[in-house]
Amino acid sequence: MEALLEELLEQCRPYARQGKVATYIPELAKANLDDLGIYVLRSDGQHFHAGDWNKPFAIQSVIKPILLLLALMDNGEEYVRSRVGVEATGKPFDAINVTDQTLLSDHLNPMVNMGAIAICGLIHGASYEEKFQRLLELTRKLAGNPDIQLDQDVYLSEKHTGYKNRALAFLLKTYGMLEDDVEEVLDFYFKACSISVTSQDLAVIGSVLSSHGTLPDSEERVFDREYGNYVNAILMTCGMYDGSGAFAVNVGVPAKSGVGGGIMAVVPTRMGIGIFSPGLDEKGNSLAGIQLLERLSNRLYLSIF
Repeated sequence: MEALLEELLEQCRPYARQGKVATYIPELAKANLDDLGIYVLRSDGQHFHAGDWNKPFAIQSVIKPILLLLALMDNGEEYVRSRVGVEATGKPFDAINVTDQTLLSDHLNPMVNMGAIAICGLIHGASYEEKFQRLLELTRKLAGNPDIQLDQDVYLSEKHTGYKNRALAFLLKTYGMLEDDVEEVLDFYFKACSISVTSQDLAVIGSVLSSHGTLPDSEERVFDREYGNYVNAILMTCGMYDGSGAFAVNVGVPAKSGVGGGIMAVVPTRMGIGIFSPGLDEKGNSLAGIQLLERLSNRLYLSIF
């Protein structure tokens, strides 16, 4: 398997430099376009890796399925579904013009920025600092890594330049879809996106989702099976933004991307995959990462279709 990963990595290296880093968050603009890594954790416990699999990067939007999981664990599926919809928007992840009509929860999904910000308001805790600590602890547990931390530099960079996310949050507030203080919610969201992870961390999280809620080492159940089904379904239809349809055709597994260059892929009952390559395509997805996943899916027949 590692020989295959090395082979595919070399095939995809030219794509890494064709992408562009996310310059609208200054700290992310410092990323090295040559970085490319992959980690695979199979359901039988075997793990394989190649390239820059252990290099840390900001989780960014790959935190969204974990936010959704925590909201489901806190509130149940019916309540979460009543507050944030499940349909793909067909628009960029940071779009403001999601509808020409009055904004409704059905117009959003948890994998675009506006939907994820709304989800932040559903997390339980006496304060937003407590809510963030609960999210951080869940991320650590899912990844099996107690050392996962907030990247303070990325957090401050995003907080100081997050003008569009502020616009999205105030739009939610205008339509009564955000009850709490906008700046508190945004601070939580910026911190959530600035958690530092590796490809290995994403692969382990993906493996927990592939088993619908059990940890790979202990078989401890972290969340109900139906929540795993819910998250995986939304990842399949919405996880790669307005590129989700093409990804479903070409790769065929639930996945989530982030503008930090990460992709977490879930192959139900078979494996979790973590990838890092910071060069992005025009939709905000890792360019080399998608190429790598497509080749791996074709070679190992990973598509669920």
